[in-house]
Amino acid sequence: MAEKQQKTKKPAWVIDKERARRAAAAETIWLFGLHAVRDALANPRREKLRLVVTRNALDRLGPLPADLAHEIVDARLFDRTVPLPAESVHQGAALEVRPLTWGSLADLALSGPGRPLLVALDRVSDPHNVGAILRSAEVFGARAVIAPARHSAPETGALAKTASGALERQPYLRVTNLAETLIELQSMGYTVLGLDGTGDETLPQALAELSGRAICLVLGAEGPGLRERTRETCDRILRIPFAADFGSLNVSNAAAVALYSASQS
Repeated sequence: MAEKQQKTKKPAWVIDKERARRAAAAETIWLFGLHAVRDALANPRREKLRLVVTRNALDRLGPLPADLAHEIVDARLFDRTVPLPAESVHQGAALEVRPLTWGSLADLALSGPGRPLLVALDRVSDPHNVGAILRSAEVFGARAVIAPARHSAPETGALAKTASGALERQPYLRVTNLAETLIELQSMGYTVLGLDGTGDETLPQALAELSGRAICLVLGAEGPGLRERTRETCDRILRIPFAADFGSLNVSNAAAVALYSASQS
C-alpha cells in the first residue's frame, strides 16, 4: 500500500504549480453586465485580462481596447463559458480583471479630491448594500469607503453591478483592523461619528456643530450594528431622527441619508 501511495504522489513542482495557479485565480474577479463592464473598460487604472461577450453585447459595448483579448460566444453557451454565480444578470458581457489598487489611506484621507468625508463599514457583508453605498459615496463626494478585509463584502461582480460604475471611480479600501484605522483617522484630524439607533444625539445636531470639519461616518451591519470596539473608538454615537418610533433604514439607505447630510453641513 505504501508503495502504491508513493507512485501516485504528485511531484513537488506539480503541487507548487497548482498552488500558484489557484493563487493567481483568486487574485482575479469577473465583472458582468454591460454597465459594469463598459465602465471597467474605460478605467485606465483597471487591469483587464479577458473579455467574454455575445455578438449582441459586443455591438452594445462599442470600441474595445486594442490590446484586450476577447472571445465571442453563443448566448446559449455563455453560462458554461464564464464562471459566474448562478442567476447573474450578465447581459452577455463578462470581463476578468484584477482588483483595483487605490493607494494609502493617508493619501486619500488627507489629500483626496473633494471635502474630507469618509465612510467606514463595520462588517457590512452584503455586496448589494456595499455597492449601493459606493454609489452614494460617489454622488455625495466621499473620498473613500473603508471596510475590514475580513467579514465584509469583497470586490466582486455582484458588488460592481450594484455600484453601477462607482466601483471604478470610488475608492474602496480594505483594512486589517477597523478600530485601529479609525484611531489613525482621528490622529489625522477626523471626527469619527458612529451611526446607531441608540445614539443620544441626532445626526443633524452633531453635523451643525462640526461644520467644516473632517468627518468619518461609521455604519454597522444590519442586525448586529456596530461592534463594541468600534463603538468605543467613535468620538460620538448618533442616530438618524425618524418621524415615528418604529422607523428604521436599510444600511445603504442610512448611508445615503448620512452622506447627504454631511455633504450639506
